[in-house]
Amino acid sequence: MNNKNNNYAVCFGEILWDIFPTDSRAGGAPFNVAYNLDKMGIKVQMISKIGNDELGNKLINQLEDWKISTDFIQIDEEKPTGTVLATFDEHGEAHYDIIGNVAWDHIKIFSEHKELIQNSEAFVFGSLIARNEESKNTLLELVDYSKFRIFDVNFRPPFIDFELVKTLLGKADLVKMNKAELRQIIEFLGENYIDEDKSIQHIQNYFDLNEIVLTKGSKGARYFVGKEKYTFPAVSIDVNDTVGSGDSFLAGFLSKRIQGKSPDEIMRQAVSLGAFITSKSGACPDYSYEEFRNFREEHFSPTF
Repeated sequence: MNNKNNNYAVCFGEILWDIFPTDSRAGGAPFNVAYNLDKMGIKVQMISKIGNDELGNKLINQLEDWKISTDFIQIDEEKPTGTVLATFDEHGEAHYDIIGNVAWDHIKIFSEHKELIQNSEAFVFGSLIARNEESKNTLLELVDYSKFRIFDVNFRPPFIDFELVKTLLGKADLVKMNKAELRQIIEFLGENYIDEDKSIQHIQNYFDLNEIVLTKGSKGARYFVGKEKYTFPAVSIDVNDTVGSGDSFLAGFLSKRIQGKSPDEIMRQAVSLGAFITSKSGACPDYSYEEFRNFREEHFSPTF
């Protein structure tokens, strides 16, 4: 798909190697979003940091092979490239041991970032990147430059600082979270969880937040826009693994949201891409837009 125009998104945060029992793959939630946005025909810039080491060189080579810009990938002369030790349970769910004090914990701010973000259609960030003061301070400055700020909650214990989460929720224009994260946020706010609708409404009111996307795995997803609610079932597929499924969902969502499409078209793209990636191995499998489009047309339920 080669219809990219001058519109682009910026993804900020961790880029790293997911080290699995059998192989290693480029990953990190914001990078997974960037990879799949690019596949959807949306130009993307990634702000992150890697080490001046073999793993960092491999990441740069991988990005260049994928024709994804490396213009804003910083090089750290002291800290190593990030790694995550990943394992799977009997349900195909991934579990992560995220190695600390690595290059992406130390992303610096540069003068060219302001114009980059101000001219972008979307600025995507998560909560994990802010586990270290340096990257956190960079994020908190950069997010204020954006005209459309997307917070992917993406809790990764033990790196959950609720005061920071509250700050990021307050700065966001759109938030994506899963059902477990919704319950945690409600508890953090001192409320009892009753149901999805009341909880989402409370968060919208508390943070003056217009748009929330709630992902629920095999139970589909919901999109709340102001007082409007849109509910979509999941696409039925054979699960290969769940690595990056939420990230690809968000990429599909944003690829249509950036273009100003209807909630129905936005969510159809989101649930289709999330399912498509879940049917494959890893968060960033090799595929073409045409392959995804054929999958979407084959699996998309007419009841949507």
